[in-house]
Amino acid sequence: MPALDRPDVRLGPMGPARPNPHRKAWVGGAFGGIVVAVLVGGWVGVAAGFAAVVVLARLLRRLEPAAVRIRRLREVADLPLAADLIAAGLRAGAPVDRAVLAVSEAIGGPLGERLATVSRSLRLGAEPAEAWAHLSTVAGADRLVAAAVRAAASGAALAGALTRLADDLRADRAVATEAAARRAGVLIVLPLGLCFLPAFILAGLVPVIVAVLGDVL
Repeated sequence: MPALDRPDVRLGPMGPARPNPHRKAWVGGAFGGIVVAVLVGGWVGVAAGFAAVVVLARLLRRLEPAAVRIRRLREVADLPLAADLIAAGLRAGAPVDRAVLAVSEAIGGPLGERLATVSRSLRLGAEPAEAWAHLSTVAGADRLVAAAVRAAASGAALAGALTRLADDLRADRAVATEAAARRAGVLIVLPLGLCFLPAFILAGLVPVIVAVLGDVL
């Protein structure tokens, strides 16, 4: 049955209605506020509940949705490969818009969609800065956009700049991965240390302090 015939699909002015993240944040904040109000009790609990609603709603609004995070990470992961492939297409003699279109079809995904939009804009005669601006929100793509716009303005070769950019992006990713692994190691050890530290103080230091104080007093 088509989506338009289904009674459970409500259409807005531009298509199927999407969940409102702000509404979800306020619902989550309201639930947390009710819990705080019940636990504290009294008028103090009511005031604390209202404060908890506002604070929790703001925190929940700042959280990145899982779908947005997955899309962002995939774009970042595909960017070095896309730069290498565009450089290869340019070295093979393809125009910029054709090379970008071929790469968009090859890699697919969210970055492929953005590259397809860049290619269409270039074919329709848009200014290079306007066309490549479709990649501006991708982390690390600002250097690609700057190199493409600079090459269009000066006639400089873009393939070499894209190859260097791909190498830099891979190096940056390796450094970020190593830093994340180190942070993960610290976070894993931290709970263990918090468990053992009180036991060490109670079993090791307290008896010594008590014995010393006993001898002194």
